[in-house]
Amino acid sequence: MRLKNKMYEFLNKFYRRIYLLLWGALFKREFNCFGKKSSIYKPRSIQGLKYIDIGSFTSLMPDAWLLALKIDENIPKLIISDRCYIGHSAHIVAVKKVVIEDSVLIADKVYISDNLHSFDAIDIPIIEQKVKFHREVLIKKGAWIGENVCIIGATVGRNSVVAANSVVTKDVPDFCVVAGIPAKVIKCFCHESQSWKKVSHESK
Repeated sequence: MRLKNKMYEFLNKFYRRIYLLLWGALFKREFNCFGKKSSIYKPRSIQGLKYIDIGSFTSLMPDAWLLALKIDENIPKLIISDRCYIGHSAHIVAVKKVVIEDSVLIADKVYISDNLHSFDAIDIPIIEQKVKFHREVLIKKGAWIGENVCIIGATVGRNSVVAANSVVTKDVPDFCVVAGIPAKVIKCFCHESQSWKKVSHESK
């Protein structure tokens, strides 16, 4: 059994390496920028490659869906910087600007978007209405985004944590932990005591 496990691991690594070499040879040049030692393994879909920047030493796990969509005169920018890890089934959409800074950790099944689907016209099915820009997204250096998180038109601060299953629609300060729907600050780092402090929310 141990020998079979080792053989499986070897073959899996070999297949992954061959896949990444072939994928890189075919598609890396189509991106606006694609840094050294970065990889995108078995993506579900990548649209608007010429508007997408991938930094160096960054990894995207299987089933990623990246979309940089031009909906008006603005040139969309989807930027994933250096030393980032993007988990399985990530869905990242930019119609104007989404920036993920260096060393950001993103878990599986995370949705990040700077736009919303219009629903202004009540006599037209929503599926037939336009996508519209909402607010730019910035995820600052060192942040950690938990599993199943949704971030729409918001900034996540430096070294901040978004707990699993949270929905972020407002800016998150630096060095904070947020959780919930909508996400609220539950902890902040106190520089004086060099420790994390809980934040209480009094019921109204």
